[in-house]
Amino acid sequence: MWLPEGPKKAEVKKGEMEEAGPKQTVPSEEVAQRKGYSLQAETPALHIPRRSFGKLLKPLVFTVGFTGCSFGAAAIWQYESLKSRVQSYFDEVRTDWLEKLRPQKQGDIRKQVNQWWNSLSEGQRTVTGIIGLNVLVFCCWRIPSLQRAMITYFTSNPASKALCFPMILSTFSHYSLFHMAANMYVLWSFSSSIVSLLGPEQFMAVYLSAGVISTFVSYLAKTATGRLGPSLGASGAIMTVLAAVCTKMPEAKLAIIFLPMFTFTAGSALKAIVAMDTAGLFLGWKFFDHAAHLGGALFGIWYVSYGHELIWKNREPLVKFWHDLRTKGPGGGGGGTGSF
Repeated sequence: MWLPEGPKKAEVKKGEMEEAGPKQTVPSEEVAQRKGYSLQAETPALHIPRRSFGKLLKPLVFTVGFTGCSFGAAAIWQYESLKSRVQSYFDEVRTDWLEKLRPQKQGDIRKQVNQWWNSLSEGQRTVTGIIGLNVLVFCCWRIPSLQRAMITYFTSNPASKALCFPMILSTFSHYSLFHMAANMYVLWSFSSSIVSLLGPEQFMAVYLSAGVISTFVSYLAKTATGRLGPSLGASGAIMTVLAAVCTKMPEAKLAIIFLPMFTFTAGSALKAIVAMDTAGLFLGWKFFDHAAHLGGALFGIWYVSYGHELIWKNREPLVKFWHDLRTKGPGGGGGGTGSF
């Protein structure tokens, strides 16, 4: 498993977007006007008080509500998956029998795609949709007419009028190709480990919740320091994935993709990343959103240490309620035991 030098959530100053790797900037307004589009979106408002924590009440409620809904939906998803597994088994048996009776087509593209899909691990199949959504949003950044909406809703900024939806939408947003490629590579590399640890349903709940929680921590840090500005990127959620795997498998050997000869343990990598982001937060480094990184890492450590027991293992009442609702009658029935 290869580990690049940590995922990075870009922190953006007014008029520019700083990305992982070489510094990338959103075109200035003068350049934008020459290219035929405007960036008059909700950039940091300088008149906002240095510490207006009251404005963060709505994002806090959104964070709690979104996290609860994510885990509730994941529990119901797992129930439905287990319920349909037997039917899927019989469908696959029937399909295999029909395939033997049909003449085989040479160069069947759909069959080749199915073979490729089946060759992927469960974790890789789970994150394919996430990667595809990130690519789609990346392409939307290239459409001039969408620039205003992209900056407003796909960057998270405590000085913006739009506070809640950008908390999740910015998790799928990257402006530079290198930033997106680095984040998606780390997600792909850790996908098999994290999904085998949590299962696909619980992983999706953790990933989506991590995106919102890390953004809220970023809001807190920016409001406390007065350094307001938009951020974007999946790094907060990916830091949760990385921290969860490194916490559960601290002795696993990792390496940097460009320096495969140097290996180190997952536990050491996690300590180094947390230390770097802590230093960046308190020293005021502005190139990355260190608060979002740190918030994501701490959430990942907490979840695999305590959160799983407190949240996922107590989903049975919700699953039983859903079962009774689906069957329209009394009777128990859970969603089965989770994988962890």
